[in-house]
Amino acid sequence: MSNNKLNLAQVTTGQMVGLMLLAYAFSFTIRMIWVFQFQDNPNFLWNGELMINTNDGYFFGAGAQQALNGLHMDNPRVFGMWEYGLIFFTTLFAKITPFSLETIILYMPSIISSLVVIPIILISNLYNKTLWGFLSALLASITWSYYNRTMTGYYDTDMFSAMTPMFVLFFLMKSTIDFNLRSSLYAGIAIILYPFFYDQGQAIIYAMSMIYIVYLVWYHRDEDITYKTIILVLVALLPLFGINAPLSYLIHLILLGIVYILLKQNKFEIKQLIIVSGILFLLFMFFGNMFELIWNKISSYIITGTIDDDGLHFFSVNQTVREAGKIPFETFANRTSGSVIGVVIALIGYILLIIKHRAFILALPLIGIGIFSLWGGLRFTVYAVPVAGMSAVFLIWYISKEFINGKIPQIIFVILGTSALIYPNITHIIAYKTPTVLQKAEVEDLVKLNEIANSKDYTLTWWDYGYPIWFYSDTSTLIDGGKHNNDNFIISKLMLSSSPNFVANFSRLAVEKYAKGAESAKEYRKNGSNKENIPEEFKMYTKKGKAYHSGGGSVINLLLKNNQKDQKDPDIFLTELEAPDYKLPPKSRDIFLYLPYKMMNIFPTVTLFGNLNLKTGKKERDIIFYPSTLKSKNDTGVLTLANGIIFDMRKGIVKLGKSTKTVRYFIITENSKDDTIKVQGQKYNDKSNLIMVFMKSYNKFILMDAETFNSAFVQMFILGKYDKNLFELVVASPYSRIYKIKK
Repeated sequence: MSNNKLNLAQVTTGQMVGLMLLAYAFSFTIRMIWVFQFQDNPNFLWNGELMINTNDGYFFGAGAQQALNGLHMDNPRVFGMWEYGLIFFTTLFAKITPFSLETIILYMPSIISSLVVIPIILISNLYNKTLWGFLSALLASITWSYYNRTMTGYYDTDMFSAMTPMFVLFFLMKSTIDFNLRSSLYAGIAIILYPFFYDQGQAIIYAMSMIYIVYLVWYHRDEDITYKTIILVLVALLPLFGINAPLSYLIHLILLGIVYILLKQNKFEIKQLIIVSGILFLLFMFFGNMFELIWNKISSYIITGTIDDDGLHFFSVNQTVREAGKIPFETFANRTSGSVIGVVIALIGYILLIIKHRAFILALPLIGIGIFSLWGGLRFTVYAVPVAGMSAVFLIWYISKEFINGKIPQIIFVILGTSALIYPNITHIIAYKTPTVLQKAEVEDLVKLNEIANSKDYTLTWWDYGYPIWFYSDTSTLIDGGKHNNDNFIISKLMLSSSPNFVANFSRLAVEKYAKGAESAKEYRKNGSNKENIPEEFKMYTKKGKAYHSGGGSVINLLLKNNQKDQKDPDIFLTELEAPDYKLPPKSRDIFLYLPYKMMNIFPTVTLFGNLNLKTGKKERDIIFYPSTLKSKNDTGVLTLANGIIFDMRKGIVKLGKSTKTVRYFIITENSKDDTIKVQGQKYNDKSNLIMVFMKSYNKFILMDAETFNSAFVQMFILGKYDKNLFELVVASPYSRIYKIKK
């Protein structure tokens, strides 16, 4: 064992700030790699700036547009600047800086997320090991998962996901070391403001706070400051009901300040403090709804399949979301630490950290939720990254201190060890060339729609495109990235239907009902939410018999009266919608169908939600829709596709796995310069249920069944065929076709 200890002693405040700036600069610079890779590609630029690379970013961008320019005032799903900290700060930066909104939302993730280096270095400074924190900050700030969700262009609240809990952790840990009530006050302030920055992580803060309380009582039960601290934390945790932001945050902070002053200036007996702490704890357990919050968060990611809740059976979106499924250990390791070896070092290091510095037990929820990603999905790995980074570097530092002789060899070992952990993350970042959500030509189509449509109009499409449609076309949608459960059935059914009347009728009925319900719900809340004032049209009941206003929620639940005593028969309801003379509500706005080329590859997923018997939850039929590209072609006209399908153009024979069948038609489509679609076809076998389509302009082949061939998506987008009495083509390009519904 070495007698020459590696000197990672406390540095001066100026030196610590310098290390923070250096680590911040490193994190920010690494995030510029993506910019350098794509900045010269005109397809990814709009208004002279790179576009963002996450769909959800347009949700917050639309909120900023509303605050800055008064857009989206008729959209019931766009939130105000006080409801999300990201919208608030975006609006603030747009007002006080000369930069455009496009520039702000592009670079804000890199600017904000890189701040994670500050709490990491501050925590290490608590133990006089600031250089350990500096090296940890270099690793954690660019580790795989954290980078993926905070890179330049990833404009989402994820930029706060790991950074803000680390600030809470710092103040909680600091209060266990200096036992200064002021540190507990700062922890309370951080807890109060946390939901403003990142409301999705509230369950983590609850868990950290509970461990903190247990920790204090276990180790310091005889000290009065323990219970003063617990009182402050519980006051911060207690929710304030009936008060909207920003007033709720202001009142909560004032209340916390008053309690702090009372505890600071008055002497209380320890028994009194214990009683008050106990009362506040019981109040929090009752009103904080902690266990239900945590369970709902967990179950939302691990429970998939169909949703019935004793009513109709709808398909669960979590079963199709990549980040919501189980992941292998290697994926967990890569995303948490950059490699399998890295995560093993981190886990061992965390155990060692708890042994050496027991206050790190407070970080257990962050590590725990990271491990939960093995069952819950990719997104949970990000929470563990900062603590995992600190743990891994700590183990390397500890080994060098205990087993390596000489200061210089120790320093070299720590630097090389940290560099080895950083390296796979850098290589990942260089290779991670994620594109922008939309290309310039796609945005041009949406801007054309914006010029045609009114702000109160609706655009119907799959939920992936909801937020971008808000941002660029200023129209509302039925489903989007945050509202995509049962109403997915509506859009899926529209895309699958072979009846133009059904598409037009269902679109008008759903939109008018939803828009009216959303406006009614808004007035209901504005007038005090008195249940006696709920209009019968929108009154529904929970399983316990409690009435609620269903407007603004799932419109298919409302139309079918799902899980109500007078629940409708969905088969009869859907069949009636095919009638040309179906009685529709009065037309109050225009409705558009947005059919993008990008939906081609996800169309099989889209069909899962509408190809469903709502009574049983079973699929109605086997849908065949296999898009692919050409891999090879021989001299006899036999095509081999990239997905393994073999098609003989001369004989019309298709080989799918071990099965060989004849197709009914071979259809060739080609986009003309005037955006019309030329269609040619060759018939092979009338009795076959298979049709092969070649989209010549895209070099795309699609094998599909005959019923899917007759669906609205295939007919209106791929073939360009539609009923001119019911629809009007208003935007057409190779990237999308947008129709206005005339009914």
